[in-house]
Amino acid sequence: MKTRNRRQFLADVGRGMLIGSVGLPAALDLGLTKTFAEEPDSRVTFGSLEPLVSLMQESSPEELLPRLVAELQKGTPLKTLVTAGAFANVRAFAGQDYIGYHTFMALLPALRMASQLPHAQQALPVLKVLHRNSRQIQNQQRNHTDGLPVVPPSGMEGRFGGESLRAAVRAVDWAGAESQFAEICQGPAGEAFNHLQYAVQDEVDVHRVVLSWRSFAMLDVAGQDFAHTLLRQSVRYCVDVEQRMHEKNYSPSPIRELLPQLMSEYHLMDKPEGTRQGDDAWLTELSNTIFSGTREQAAEAVAISIADGYALEQIGEAISVAANQLVLHDPGRLEQYSSQEKPPGCVHGDSVGVHASDAANAWRHISIAGNSRNRISSLIVGAFHTAGQLRWASSDPYRYREQLEELQTENAETLRQELEESIKANEQARACAFVHRYGDLNGPVRPLLDILLKYAVSEDGALHAEKFYQTALEEYSTTRPAFRWRQIIALARVTASEYGHPAPGYQEARELLKLA
Repeated sequence: MKTRNRRQFLADVGRGMLIGSVGLPAALDLGLTKTFAEEPDSRVTFGSLEPLVSLMQESSPEELLPRLVAELQKGTPLKTLVTAGAFANVRAFAGQDYIGYHTFMALLPALRMASQLPHAQQALPVLKVLHRNSRQIQNQQRNHTDGLPVVPPSGMEGRFGGESLRAAVRAVDWAGAESQFAEICQGPAGEAFNHLQYAVQDEVDVHRVVLSWRSFAMLDVAGQDFAHTLLRQSVRYCVDVEQRMHEKNYSPSPIRELLPQLMSEYHLMDKPEGTRQGDDAWLTELSNTIFSGTREQAAEAVAISIADGYALEQIGEAISVAANQLVLHDPGRLEQYSSQEKPPGCVHGDSVGVHASDAANAWRHISIAGNSRNRISSLIVGAFHTAGQLRWASSDPYRYREQLEELQTENAETLRQELEESIKANEQARACAFVHRYGDLNGPVRPLLDILLKYAVSEDGALHAEKFYQTALEEYSTTRPAFRWRQIIALARVTASEYGHPAPGYQEARELLKLA
């Protein structure tokens, strides 16, 4: 496919705590089972980038970082390293390794984080994630074998679309789904992405939707030539989940029947897209329905809002605010689900609120970028996905108000200093209180974000530090003033939770970059 600019690119797009948090498919086996393809007859390759992709896939973490720093010193852009890392990841894992696809989903946020750092430090978040990529490739012995087979198009031009692709996925027809999608990808990448959403919307699974969105967003960095390779990992993820659901005799999500029912009942495809503006009281009511209601109630509330002509972006905003409440109502990880990296009381990693926020962010992006059907259906599925999780959080907000009431200072610089100290002490409540007061004072957000960014880069975050930082930043930027500071409060809480678990490779990267 020929390369296009961003405007043309977007124009083409015309049950337990674990189950509640990540969705039934991901809970089947904690996402840890790998169903790699048999060794392909021939290799997926990447043109002029192939030497760098092979370097990424074949090098050990100890070998990789010095080589990448040497590439940077030769003038290789960070975006090129991210692109090669993404290609190496997809070729190695094909969207079917838990740590592997989490690492892929962190690559683009790491690149976005880099642009917010001083020049000398910009490579740090990217090198950190590429180090993780290399570790997992080596751990799974994918350094000299691939998980991604070569799949030619079906040759039946114009015969396939989203509904037939979804049918192949539901039938666990690996060959059929792959060849159909390869044929679909002969057209514009945006159109292929829209067809892919039929399968993505079949289950409420944070990895399913975020992997889909991050694969698509990666095209803006990697270009269109390898769109099929990047997007097909989502097809494979969907088929893999469907296969395991069949094997374990799990029932599919009710959204499969509810979505077409709501689309038909409220004649959503027959109405022009709404422009009605909801006030803060409207957004509060809709977000509370999504936060506290059943999944069916939330989906119908969004369908009604669409039918009533409310602007889709505002409905997406309500879903985001509801997901944010799950962070701010999370009582913290229970003892029986804790580990050394995720101790009791923590909220980082795969917590209900972090997962809900990342998923809502992805659904919202898909709605913005999608065609007329997906602009609507993504919001309905997004509301369904976000709702029904209150039993894993709490109806009462996280208790940081006492600390807030005790705060005497109204000096923005002092509050920033105190925030950093609270992060280092893992004091989630105090971190929330300092940011809340700072927001009330309307302090400049960038100096505060610089503190939170520093620890999103240095800490491991149980695979989620990069994604959640970027999620919170994006949602702050697209949320109205009355609600936006909640996103930064949530980010501060998660940052204080994750501190104390430095990311492997981070210190090595600092030394190679000669940072003090």
